[in-house]
Amino acid sequence: MPEGLFGCASGVIRTRVGYAGGSKVNPTYYSLGDHTETVDIDYNPEQTDYCTLLSLFWKHHNPTSKCSRQYMSLILYHDEEQKRLAMETMKAEQKKRVSPISTSIVPFKVFYNAEDYHQKYLLQRHPFLINALDISPGDELIKSHVAARINGYIGGYGTMDQFEEEWEKWGITEKMADYIRQHM
Repeated sequence: MPEGLFGCASGVIRTRVGYAGGSKVNPTYYSLGDHTETVDIDYNPEQTDYCTLLSLFWKHHNPTSKCSRQYMSLILYHDEEQKRLAMETMKAEQKKRVSPISTSIVPFKVFYNAEDYHQKYLLQRHPFLINALDISPGDELIKSHVAARINGYIGGYGTMDQFEEEWEKWGITEKMADYIRQHM
């Protein structure tokens, strides 16, 4: 699931890519063990809800494809309410499809950040923006709400109207906004 998808979901505070769902301690891209590549999403429940995020999940990928463990369709839940909602939405989604859904729904245990070069990957392909934001790779980039929003827009997730409605609140310059508009 592309990290940018949630970068433009209203109410999302932070997204980070990484590995979860397995047992190997400290997995890496080249030594993943039994983990799956995942997106961890922190969101403001006053601005969005878990059902909205589940809706985006089902809408933006094919949950019927058979993939290796690394790329499998996976929902990690944090409590029984999230489990219930994930199961309900999967049943509803299955009714819309002929092929069986292969998504696994399992309890969250631990999340490992992917390497820095994977974080806000789409944004990192635009050094002008990274330099203008004055954000360093690592935790600073991962925690930046503005970086998450720009990453989403650069990736094509979000409309020009949505961008115009919010970019001035981020504290970026008109030159940066023009650059983002050109690359949306």
